Amino acid sequence: MDLAISFDLTVAWAILLATGIFIYVVLDGFDLGLGILYPFFPKKADRDLLMNSVAPVWDGNETWLVLGGGGLFAAFPLAYAILMPALYPPIIAMLLALVFRGVAFEFRWRSSERRRIVWDGAFIGGSTVAAFSQGVILGAILQGVQVEGRAYAGGWLDWLSPFSVVTGAAVVTGYALLGATWLNMKLSGEPQEKARRLAWGFGLGTVAFIVIVSLFTPYLGTAYWERWFAWPALLFAAPVPILVVVLTVALFRSLMLHNRDVAPFLIALALFFITFVGLGISMWPYVIPTSVTIYQAAAPYKSQLFMFVGAIVLLPIILGYTAYSYWVFRGKVDPDKGYH
Repeated sequence: MDLAISFDLTVAWAILLATGIFIYVVLDGFDLGLGILYPFFPKKADRDLLMNSVAPVWDGNETWLVLGGGGLFAAFPLAYAILMPALYPPIIAMLLALVFRGVAFEFRWRSSERRRIVWDGAFIGGSTVAAFSQGVILGAILQGVQVEGRAYAGGWLDWLSPFSVVTGAAVVTGYALLGATWLNMKLSGEPQEKARRLAWGFGLGTVAFIVIVSLFTPYLGTAYWERWFAWPALLFAAPVPILVVVLTVALFRSLMLHNRDVAPFLIALALFFITFVGLGISMWPYVIPTSVTIYQAAAPYKSQLFMFVGAIVLLPIILGYTAYSYWVFRGKVDPDKGYH
């Protein structure tokens, strides 16, 4: 008997891009979070420890940002053509911040004490601006982009609104939580205790922002309201807030237990994943809410197929060497001996 297999490449590409973006958020998120937390560790020895905890892996974390931007351009060119002019200012700010941050990461090791202060400031500023810009981009997309025909029809500053500023602050706070739980896992002694205390504060802030953004989002448009409160969509949406509550309790409980070094980081990642699922529920099937769906923005089928074959070959390789690098440099960072 013949089996008819239906495979929707457009949906596959949407899932692939969403996966790449999520991997970037969690990997570069704790990386940027270290820069946001830098002012809380004024001692040079502590700052060196922070840098050493991500030095072997931070370059590879940004690979996934390239996948997100390049994949959007290749698989959903119409969405790319509309979103880029709509979001030029925050995108440019994010990229410049990442450049300054990367340069500061390398140059602070080779600078005098006076110049190191400058590079530390660039690292803090670059990390914070990059995280804030990513949150603003998210908020601007959620609140909607003005589209006429197949082009952006809004103004230069339409991305800037109270909602996008709130989402920007939410991402900064969330990345700081990831950074704090990462340091709790990688450090020991007094720096670890400080990281644990910071995780408590930024954890409370993250949960507060999740609540604020979640309450705000349904009022951005009728489609959002129907996704979260109309029947039967409510059946799919209801588990998200329930799981957020469960993970929040688990996070703070793990932070109370001083022998749990890895659990807070993993739970923070799970919390990000659940909120990411909630974002997907809100947006589906739009790539630009509520103007352009993934099907309207998709590239021709043959183009999608050609790129998809390459993606499914390369992605396991990238995931493999990424996992291997984290495995090699697992464990605590020792101030004198490095990794052990």
